[in-house]
Amino acid sequence: MKAVIVIALLAVLGALASAGVFMLRRPRDPAQPPDKRMARALALRVALSVAIFLLILLAWRLGWIAPKGLPTGR
Repeated sequence: MKAVIVIALLAVLGALASAGVFMLRRPRDPAQPPDKRMARALALRVALSVAIFLLILLAWRLGWIAPKGLPTGR
């Protein structure tokens, strides 16, 4: 389960990085229509983040993961 979450978080970072690259590579000609790849990459990042959150809630509900908390008294 931890590996799935880590891979999904890396995918979120990849989508964010690709959106940054698309933002920096704007077309030089203002007559061209705007590129929608940056918006799609950011939408993918939001969708992946929501999916990670729901996956963590589902895994907690099914007992696959359990909150441990911080050790106290040490």
